[in-house]
Amino acid sequence: MVQPSYDKYDPIASGFRARLAADLTLTNGSFLGGVSLNASGRVVVGTAGQSGLVGVLLKNAGRGPVSQYGALPGTVNPNAPIATVAGSQVDIMQFGEIVGLDKAVFLAGSKVYTTTAGVLSLTGGTGRFLVGFTIEAGRLRVCVAVGQVAQA
Repeated sequence: MVQPSYDKYDPIASGFRARLAADLTLTNGSFLGGVSLNASGRVVVGTAGQSGLVGVLLKNAGRGPVSQYGALPGTVNPNAPIATVAGSQVDIMQFGEIVGLDKAVFLAGSKVYTTTAGVLSLTGGTGRFLVGFTIEAGRLRVCVAVGQVAQA
């Protein structure tokens, strides 16, 4: 399985850096979703923070080296530091592209929303924020507007 990754991202103009409010739990080696900021300016997974949606966070777990005694190819290396503990500084994408998403889920030409829990979905609805759209299957164009209001 291909890991999602930032494709087109300018760390100076396409987003910002902030510190995590809590440890980031990585499921299957990665986390991708909408985030907000709490009253202390720390990154919170989901849109329940004081700021509402501010961008998208993508974190990939480091992969273990392959050796005679090491991990199998592609398995998560728990010893690889990737800034997932509370207080770690992370990049929040507001404008850019992410590739490597599940092509069966993220279909071409679809609007992509985030739920209040930060999960990306093709389904809009009450309390969801528009994150961007897919250009082709598995390729997300992130366009998070400042001051965006959740759908009613």
